[in-house]
Amino acid sequence: MAGVGPRLELRQGQSLVMTPQLQQAIKLLQLSNVELAEYCEAELEKNPLLERDDREAQPVSEAPESTPESTAVSERADEALNRDDFSKTSEMDEAAHDNMYDAEPRKQADAPSGGSLTDWTTVKSGNSYDGEDGLESSVAADASLKDHLESQLSIAALLPEDRMILLALIDAVDETGYLRGDLTEITNRLGCEIEDTQAVLGVLHGFDPVGVGARDLAECLSLQLKAKDRLDPVMKLLLTRLDLVARRDMAQLTALCGVDAEDISDMIAEIRQLNPKPGLAFGSEPVTPVVPDVFVKEGPDGGWLVELNSDTLPRLLVNNQYFGTVSRSARDKDCKNYLADCLNSANWLVKSLDQRAKTIMKVASEIVRHQDAFLTHGVRHLRPLNLRIIADAISMHESTVSRVTSNKYIATPRGLFELKYFFTASIQSINGAESHSAEAVRDRIREMIENEEPREILSDDRIVSLLTADGVNIARRTVAKYREALRIPSSVERRRLKVGDAR
Repeated sequence: MAGVGPRLELRQGQSLVMTPQLQQAIKLLQLSNVELAEYCEAELEKNPLLERDDREAQPVSEAPESTPESTAVSERADEALNRDDFSKTSEMDEAAHDNMYDAEPRKQADAPSGGSLTDWTTVKSGNSYDGEDGLESSVAADASLKDHLESQLSIAALLPEDRMILLALIDAVDETGYLRGDLTEITNRLGCEIEDTQAVLGVLHGFDPVGVGARDLAECLSLQLKAKDRLDPVMKLLLTRLDLVARRDMAQLTALCGVDAEDISDMIAEIRQLNPKPGLAFGSEPVTPVVPDVFVKEGPDGGWLVELNSDTLPRLLVNNQYFGTVSRSARDKDCKNYLADCLNSANWLVKSLDQRAKTIMKVASEIVRHQDAFLTHGVRHLRPLNLRIIADAISMHESTVSRVTSNKYIATPRGLFELKYFFTASIQSINGAESHSAEAVRDRIREMIENEEPREILSDDRIVSLLTADGVNIARRTVAKYREALRIPSSVERRRLKVGDAR
């Protein structure tokens, strides 16, 4: 029997090591421009070899039809990039997908899409870039009204185009809870129908706090009374003359409502228990401008021109001259090691910032190329899009694209949107043709039902047949699900309603 004892063995294997530099580069991808600026400020404080680049920034633009690899980010970009390009190395991207920096993206309100950049404001982020207590200690403890509304939006079963509409409506809600934006302006900017905007406003009216999204005091009170099941016809009449209620003109109110003075007194007392400014129940946090990372504008040839916002890009330089001076005078080994670490860290940070900007440009340009119909025609023309489509087009991993599209904003003629809003579900077509956007299919279902005749109500099976004839491969249960999401009754209920209306 062979003896049991210690022995040496040589084994060869491969493994991917997540170096601190790579972890830093991955973190930089998912930071917002506000968080990135704070991160760079901290690095400037602790690294004596880093300094700001005060040279005037050059605008960086690209038409989405051009090759993504041709994007130039800055004069230093090509010098900084080498074969360790983290965004193109699939093994590193795989590691990024599984590493501990897969943090939840910060919650940030989308900004009003009209007006100047200085008008685009949002609640300051509460997430720190290092995963520990950071910015959270500097903001108010209470959630803002926009945070509260967006948390409800995140769990609402909405179509992507309705989500965009609702985001615009939430942005138009002031701190008291009233909707101050014009529905027609929002509708025209997003390229949808006024009926769609009004329907989504109804969804907002169902959010907490009750009364939010009202356009005036009467509507705010109506929503609260309706939630209490107290909005009867007499109360509706009373709310039409709140000026008389304020003056307590009992004579005119009794004549208007057709009830006695005692009933009017009870109704007024009930109104006084309501909250005329429901939004004030939430905290008022400090706000910071939401400055887009990318601009999209129409080019001279009618196409779309994508341009990085150079104002959001921290520009840093490595002071090699200072390094040479101090390293020559350093005698202590620890000092030399410290200077070497500072130089490596500074070089990698500059390279990572350039690569981050280049990656954002590639992803944004490809998204614009896929969603040009939305920019031209509106939300009903969103094309099916997922992370893999973008990742394959620009030779990156899906996890990289996911990081880039979170907390990065793009200013378009139709408003300011987070990049991730442009990803939509798709429905396969027949005979290998181009896939159909789920939103477009839902819109076609709505249009079919709106145009149906009272004597020829379309069943879900009939809708499937019509869509299949048009090349849309869709199941009956999917049609039923979309119809229910659109809050459209079944064919039996619609037949009963439309026949009754015809009589």
